[in-house]
Amino acid sequence: MPTYDAPLREYRFLLNEFLEISRFQNLPGFAEATPDVVDAVLEEGAKLASEVLAPLNRVGDVEGCTRHADGSVTTPKGFKEAYKLFVEGGWPAIGADPQFGGQGFPEVVTRLFSEMMSSANMAFGMYPGLSHGAYSALHAHGTPEQKKKYLPKLVTGEWTGTMNLTEPQCGTDLGLMRTKAEPQSDGSYKISGTKIFISAGEHDMAENIIHLVLAKIPGGPEGIKGVSLFLVPKFLVNEDGSLGARNGVSCGSLEHKMGIHGNATCVLNYDGATGYLIGEPHKGMRAMFTMMNEARLGVGLQGLSQSEVAYQNARTYAKDRLQGRSLTGPKEPDKPADPIIVHPDIRRVLMNIKAFNEGARAFMLWTAMQGDLAHKSGDAKERELGDDLMGLLTPVIKGYFTDMGYRNATDAQQVLGGHGYIAEWGMEQFVRDSRIAMLYEGANGIQALDLVGRKLATNGGRAVFAWFRLIDTFLEETEATPELAPYCDALRLARMQLEEATTWFMANALANPDHAGAGSMDYLYLFGLTGLAFMWAQMARVANARLANDKAGDRFYETKMHTARYFIERVLPEASAHLAKIKSGADPVMALPADAF
Repeated sequence: MPTYDAPLREYRFLLNEFLEISRFQNLPGFAEATPDVVDAVLEEGAKLASEVLAPLNRVGDVEGCTRHADGSVTTPKGFKEAYKLFVEGGWPAIGADPQFGGQGFPEVVTRLFSEMMSSANMAFGMYPGLSHGAYSALHAHGTPEQKKKYLPKLVTGEWTGTMNLTEPQCGTDLGLMRTKAEPQSDGSYKISGTKIFISAGEHDMAENIIHLVLAKIPGGPEGIKGVSLFLVPKFLVNEDGSLGARNGVSCGSLEHKMGIHGNATCVLNYDGATGYLIGEPHKGMRAMFTMMNEARLGVGLQGLSQSEVAYQNARTYAKDRLQGRSLTGPKEPDKPADPIIVHPDIRRVLMNIKAFNEGARAFMLWTAMQGDLAHKSGDAKERELGDDLMGLLTPVIKGYFTDMGYRNATDAQQVLGGHGYIAEWGMEQFVRDSRIAMLYEGANGIQALDLVGRKLATNGGRAVFAWFRLIDTFLEETEATPELAPYCDALRLARMQLEEATTWFMANALANPDHAGAGSMDYLYLFGLTGLAFMWAQMARVANARLANDKAGDRFYETKMHTARYFIERVLPEASAHLAKIKSGADPVMALPADAF
């Protein structure tokens, strides 16, 4: 039976030493996020994750959700009770606006709780994750009346939320959608159409579900410019806040999936359902992108979360499993064989995953901090920079983290050999669950195209040039510390390679857009590697300064330096290969005619 323990020591290091969030006590929500308070929150969250949610992970995988003849859906055994504990503990509210009953914690804290929940039980974590996305979209774009009516219940978790984009005939190309919104005399709309792949679309854990639905108002512009966003509750809400009649939305079927069986992935049928416009008519994508961007960062976090839990279980197995002898002689001669962690290839796999997990977590929190600054800083330039970096890095985190999360889950499975293929060990579930993260919220090839085709050029490249300046500033600050030279030299090379790739696209992609398409995925990987190199260099600076005062006795900072060295010497060299492939252009990719495949 697999287990999960939240890496609390790592969390404290990142919050208090790497980011030093105490520096931001002047910002809303940070004054209350003292180390003691945050520690208490994360420790309680860790108990919920390991003691309540993790034991239900396999239950959810085996049982799945069940749709009944009346269209209702029940979640796996124990999910409803776990969600009740989740709500009673106030967990849905930790990052929400205090004006609507939230606790207002910074994003950097709430992301760590989300990681714990997703590592313990990815399918369960999707229910509140989607609710928070719906909350964010409504908070940013809803009317004062809509916020007053719907946000408090989303904040408490009494109601959950969804996002409805995909239809059978359209996924990425949402301009092809057919769902209609007919205006009514009272200002509402009648929504009709079918949406597919709707996570948490119907379930028994909350008394109401608030669907955010993209649809077209007849007579509007063609394509994506004619899409509007609507709030469609499962049960209509009366003026006094009580629940009224059942709305015209129902679950037509549940998708039968490769993984995340504990989450209800629904086909939702809208049959003249009452809906309410969010934001302006025909501007639905602007509002929905608030939810989509948050969801994409959340999906990137899922990649990290499955990599982390897979690593923990592979590490435990590698330390316990006796098989063969060390190549340099027996390490435990009193036993019939050595534990397999003595073998270099097992170490290689574990170090690859460990170096990714710790670097990616730092990158995720560093980016979340930019989001906090974008929303809360009193400095207009700081808000602009935070917003620019969030936009630039979202496709990198979503695409790179989920690709690596799946690869790492598979490699961790390999550590267990044949046992990794057997369900009771849990590793094959991590592989199956992690696979969806590469696909939903925009498949990773789309993320790469978004990065190269849109994000680089936005505002004349302002965001990517700001990214380069941040790295340059760090390198200037560390020149006087010779112990950091290996890490900084490696970062400098990766930064130069990323800039060279960026310049190559600028020089070649306009003449032939296929050059951008052919190299976009390698560029996303190159960017991800550079981002991790930047994080590892910063963590090495902190660890190097703390080494002389490491009183914990757990060799934490020494371990951090060894892992940083592994990353720059064994992982980061992959950046050179990605640059070479980018510069080879589109010709090798596009040379074959379609009928030759």
